[in-house]
Amino acid sequence: MADNETYREGLEELADHYRRILQLMGEDPTREGLLKTPMRVAKAMQFLTQGYEQDAHEVLRGALFKENYSQMVIVKDIDFFSLCEHHMLPFYGKAHVAYIPNGYITGLSKIARVVDIYSHRLQVQERMTLQIKECIEQTLRPLGVMVVVEARHMCMQMRGVEKQNSITTTSEFSGAFNQAKTRQEFMNLLHDHL
Repeated sequence: MADNETYREGLEELADHYRRILQLMGEDPTREGLLKTPMRVAKAMQFLTQGYEQDAHEVLRGALFKENYSQMVIVKDIDFFSLCEHHMLPFYGKAHVAYIPNGYITGLSKIARVVDIYSHRLQVQERMTLQIKECIEQTLRPLGVMVVVEARHMCMQMRGVEKQNSITTTSEFSGAFNQAKTRQEFMNLLHDHL
């Protein structure tokens, strides 16, 4: 959301809460450097959680095309940023999505939009992976879907165990991807470089 865009209801109230949070942390929200911070954070939080206002199924349905193609379609290296629901700290990485059409395909950019919608909510990586898979499965009715998400979690890097180089990988699959051979084909294609 750019500054000229409209924001969701509750923006002022959200800013008031951040003003109070600054006070509770021992800061002075009236000092020059923090004067506009509560509103900036409120706007940022509305942007980072805009996925609650969007319907991922509708995005896919809006670009559904009848096509007699039944081989694997892969959209890989989809960058995403999300907020961990446990600490509200960022986690970020790449999502890789494959599906095998069953009479219908969707616009390739719509797969990335589905990832954006689910990542722009308070999340855990495991649920986000499942939600992406289920959305594609329920909307396109393909022969199979597989989603792999690789992410770095700031809650592990900035606090707690403070492990800077750890990456968490999650996967969900259904249909034709229940066969080890099909999953392996996806993984091989995922790691091939063009």
